Amino acid sequence: MNKPLRRVAIFCGLLVLALLVRSNWLQFVQADELKTHKNNRRVEIQRYAQERGNIIVGGKSITGSTETSGSDFKYKRTYKNGEMWAPVTGFSSQAFGSTQLESIYDGILTGNDDRLFFSNTVDMLTGKDQQGGDVVTTLNAAAQKAAFKGLGDKKGAVAAINPQTGAILALASTPSYDPSKIAGNSVKTDTKNWQELSSEDNKDKPMLNRALRETYPPGSTFKVVTAAAALENKLYSSIDEKTDTPLPWIMPGTTTPLPNLVNEPCKDASLKVAMQFSCNTVFGKLGSDLGVEKMAKQAEKFGFNEEQFVPVRANASRFPTEMDDSQTALSSIGQFDVTATPLQMAMVTAAIANDGKLMQPYMVDQLRAPDLDVIEQTEPEELSEAMSAENAQKLQQMMEFVVTDGSGKNAQIPGVTVGGKTGTAQHGENNSKNPYAWFISYAKTDNGSPVAVAVVVEDSGAARENISGGGLAAPIAKDVMQAVLGK
Repeated sequence: MNKPLRRVAIFCGLLVLALLVRSNWLQFVQADELKTHKNNRRVEIQRYAQERGNIIVGGKSITGSTETSGSDFKYKRTYKNGEMWAPVTGFSSQAFGSTQLESIYDGILTGNDDRLFFSNTVDMLTGKDQQGGDVVTTLNAAAQKAAFKGLGDKKGAVAAINPQTGAILALASTPSYDPSKIAGNSVKTDTKNWQELSSEDNKDKPMLNRALRETYPPGSTFKVVTAAAALENKLYSSIDEKTDTPLPWIMPGTTTPLPNLVNEPCKDASLKVAMQFSCNTVFGKLGSDLGVEKMAKQAEKFGFNEEQFVPVRANASRFPTEMDDSQTALSSIGQFDVTATPLQMAMVTAAIANDGKLMQPYMVDQLRAPDLDVIEQTEPEELSEAMSAENAQKLQQMMEFVVTDGSGKNAQIPGVTVGGKTGTAQHGENNSKNPYAWFISYAKTDNGSPVAVAVVVEDSGAARENISGGGLAAPIAKDVMQAVLGK
């Protein structure tokens, strides 16, 4: 071959090599980047070319799909009782992406998950369109309805758990929103609705999942954690033993007495009586005597100071680890800088009801392929041993006494053993705002406890003097427990 031809051949070879390198670079190195690029509409068009798989509660879908017109996106998401289920499903929107279960299991629901490869291959060979799989939840439809209806037009949240497994039975948050109203990409409707829902001027914050993402001062409901710390650290061995609690009790390093709602029974009151009358002095002094390290350790056994993934992320509830004795006293009655999500307080209650074992909370039972084959099954998992069975049973006696003879009478269910604790949590500068009304409870049967509930009412519109955990939150918890029990 003469020299000019050889040069042309080498040059052509280099061009072919460059083409091969470039095509392989695009297909393998940049594939994911190009696939997810905001300007690549082919992926989005394909995403909405078929019906989405469904989210299932109690054997029935709470989601669906409908054909659209005037768009190259063929299908959009629909929701049944969208406002009630929004804290569970989140949303899937053609314009604004997705959240919560819709986001976490997007691959399953769209049919693009690698675990659906065999199913997709069979569909391709048989000429069927690609189908999405289903997400089967642990939610109890009756319990969710009771929680949502109970909250009504009040601002607040409910979390209910099966203490024996950790399965989440209800997750309600109000005010809420209908995800169907933002599921499309219409500027006139979906975009307008999105702007109204997400506006900083919208004080209701309907898209905030208060059950998982909002942390509140837990108030007197936190006293069950302080009681657990006192029993576990052998500060007292009997719930009927008198405590060493003077009246007034001056917080360490201050000249300030810690006030009680009622003083009469609180002097040297036993743990049982102190829980019945919610004596701040007893539990404040217990926390101060134990010290911040022991109190923080006990709180963390119940799940504080750590995010939870259920699989939706829940904000970490907080118990400060650096405080002086008076701050520890205030924290031990659920004030100062202690904060908790409703899920966290449901976890605390569930651990007590389950004889001290805290199970990992979860709300997805299984993932299913389009042919209903189970591709992933959740197995209950112990998260921690929050306290000994012996001490948990003592704490159960205290909480059951609150319901039979204390402030939790509104949670009584005929023929059922119920344990609970009320809480009225102060907040705002100098406690200027209306307090939060809390109630935590569990119902117990011969086979153990099938349900533990935490309710917080953030704003009911009631006058300050009429706000109480027993009055506002306990009836909601009762309805949720009854729904789970089938009563």
